Amino acid sequence: MKTLKFKGHLVLKILDGTKTVTWRLFDDKDLQVRDRLDFINSDTGAKFTEAEIINIREKKLGEIKDSDFEGHERYQKQEDMLQHYKKYYGDKVNLNTSVKIINFKLL
Repeated sequence: MKTLKFKGHLVLKILDGTKTVTWRLFDDKDLQVRDRLDFINSDTGAKFTEAEIINIREKKLGEIKDSDFEGHERYQKQEDMLQHYKKYYGDKVNLNTSVKIINFKLL
């Protein structure tokens, strides 16, 4: 089964249904609709739930609109968003970088 890792501060938001979307750049797992996933707390390494992908959209970071944040944490400014993803993916992230906007439901 495929896995996705989330920082510990997001675990409760996922479990209580506040967070229903994840954004992934440079998808090396070939995530697809109907994939079943184990969600892992990246701070502890422990599995905390299972989910299924119900929808995927792709767009460039520079094309993100307010509606794309539904079910996802928000950023104060576009630059904050870029800096956040550069922490995970490095300096290759820019406004032309494609992002997979992945809606999921818990199983």
